[in-house]
Amino acid sequence: MAEGALPAMETTQVFEKGDIQWNASSSSSSSSPPKPLLIFTPTVPGAYPFCKGLPMLEPSEVKFAGKVADWLAEGLQPLLPENVEANLEKLVVSGHSKGGKTAFCVALGYAKTKLKFSALVGIDPVAGTSKYCESNPHILKGVPGSFNLNMPVAVIGSGLGPKKGNCCSPPCAPDGMNHKEFFKECKPPCANFVVARYGHMDMLDDETAGVIGTLVSKCACKNGSGPRDLMRRTIGGLVVAFLRAQLNDHWKDFDAILGNPNIAPTQLDNMVYIPTS
Repeated sequence: MAEGALPAMETTQVFEKGDIQWNASSSSSSSSPPKPLLIFTPTVPGAYPFCKGLPMLEPSEVKFAGKVADWLAEGLQPLLPENVEANLEKLVVSGHSKGGKTAFCVALGYAKTKLKFSALVGIDPVAGTSKYCESNPHILKGVPGSFNLNMPVAVIGSGLGPKKGNCCSPPCAPDGMNHKEFFKECKPPCANFVVARYGHMDMLDDETAGVIGTLVSKCACKNGSGPRDLMRRTIGGLVVAFLRAQLNDHWKDFDAILGNPNIAPTQLDNMVYIPTS
């Protein structure tokens, strides 16, 4: 008796790439994924205050991020192509900048979710404008290992993030509020990488839409002088290697990076990996 074909497994990206203006586009750059990704965004009308020109407060971001995660449990499978099965047993939460802090908040339980996360990745996370002005909720305690996280964590920082981009605005990833503090408060297994020659916004597209997008991307932060593609490829490689090691027990690529950081597309400094003892 013939058996039916098993459902295919597919990598799925849930959150749309951040952009101040709504648009859809394809990419053929060298930093594109090796195979197509399925990208899903909520279409049910709701409150998106930032898209209407208003800032979204951190507690609201955490709450909405938790709701999107909960949507996966029932809303994802009906939208997938035939013979593609949603596998939520290895769910990763990640974010950049303030979104990096939001990812930490969700993983720490500030948003109650039905699903369990298997790993956390913070990409140049920022908790506030200075160590005296942390945004809510206040999750940084200044105590090593204080985060109650039962999952592997990777924190990727930018070397130029703590530097001012201009004389009128503070650093985009100031000391005391950046990746160093987040990593310090993580428990093993955890990893920290610093992309030395690039800044807080250098993982964005080469060109961002709109006047505001250009100002945020090119003027607000200290940027590196090299091609942004190198920054994107480096971050992408670090994330994939870390997750393959921690979730699939495929350590070859991650061990290679730890053994020789020069294989990365651009310079990595202060690499630290603390395994579970």
